[in-house]
Amino acid sequence: MTAGAVTEEQTQAQARPSWAATQLATARELLSRPLTSYYLILGCSALLLALGLMMVLSASSIEALQMMGDPFYWFLKQSLSVALGLPLMYVCSRLPQRFFRLAGYPLLALAIIGLVMTIFIGSSELGAQRWIYIGSLTIQPSEPAKLALVIWGADLLARKARNGRIEWRHLLIPLMPGVAILAVLVMIGRDLGTTLVLMIIFLALLWVVGAPVRLFAGIMALLAMATVFMITSEGYRSDRIDGWLDPWANAQTTGFQAVQGQIAMGSGGWFGLGLGSSRQKWDWLPHAESDFIFAIIGEELGLMGTLTVLVLFGLLCYAGLRIAVRTKDSFVRLAAAACTAWIGGQAIVNIGAVIGALPITGIPLPLLSYGGSALLPTLAALGMLLSFAKREPGAAEALAARGPGPAARALSWLGLKS
Repeated sequence: MTAGAVTEEQTQAQARPSWAATQLATARELLSRPLTSYYLILGCSALLLALGLMMVLSASSIEALQMMGDPFYWFLKQSLSVALGLPLMYVCSRLPQRFFRLAGYPLLALAIIGLVMTIFIGSSELGAQRWIYIGSLTIQPSEPAKLALVIWGADLLARKARNGRIEWRHLLIPLMPGVAILAVLVMIGRDLGTTLVLMIIFLALLWVVGAPVRLFAGIMALLAMATVFMITSEGYRSDRIDGWLDPWANAQTTGFQAVQGQIAMGSGGWFGLGLGSSRQKWDWLPHAESDFIFAIIGEELGLMGTLTVLVLFGLLCYAGLRIAVRTKDSFVRLAAAACTAWIGGQAIVNIGAVIGALPITGIPLPLLSYGGSALLPTLAALGMLLSFAKREPGAAEALAARGPGPAARALSWLGLKS
């Protein structure tokens, strides 16, 4: 082979893009498509829901067998919640933006009524009064209050904001009083975790609307002082902080749940003990199917399972922020960012508590933990994000080119869709 031929081959090889560059270009092309947000929300939600059902069955089967005589008891209840939540998500994905804006004040009013009812007729468990029992039905009004704050706050600020900024008087009345009412009602029930999530939603709304940094600093300082007061005013919260700071020194008392969660996470290794093979769910880890389901995922599916969950939540949050960035509508931007902050922030707080980075607050992991009161508002919020995603630039044209989906074709065949 001549030197000239070798040089020509080398030149051609250098001109060809590398495998990494090709894959990066493909990823960029996929992420730039109009329906990327739509499919990311749909796919990540479906995968997290399916994983959640599997893990609820695994984590709750022993306790359900001991207490109810049926290992599928809590799994079937969670399946019913999913069966109700998926149609709700679908309906919300088909609703116009105007509907959500009109629903803001009614949802806020219902949330306040539910929280007031909880104070008078709610049941107190595990140091918090947040549940209302109606026969076999359990309702936690603080969960729909998160969705109510997202929609009401986004609509309110979208009406009052001018050029991305908002005047002080518009922050003082009525947004801050509305948030304060919700927070006080939740705190009367001694639910610090939900109060924290409400504050995350509130701060996300202020950030997107362009509130001054000094206002943020003042609110953060006020929240920090209020948190310290709430922790020190209740003995069990102080004990939780002690258990968080040094769980192994309090392994038989306040640090018991944290220690058992860390044991579960550490036992899984790279690929876990296998689905259904958890040891900690045998009466060792309290609330394994709800607050600490991430620990069971780590034990049974290992580091790969937990990383998969983190990636799915990361993609879900990316899609929500993508909607907020690409839209020109103020309400959509505020609502999408607040929903993303709610779901992502709640996931961070829950996972942080399981791995010991944050104190245990008792809030569920979205889409994965047991509990219909938390699942239904979350699916409604994701349905709203799907509705927004279908109105991104170029999304309507892409959907029209794709043609009707299987659900639309079935409704059309039945004569139920025009």
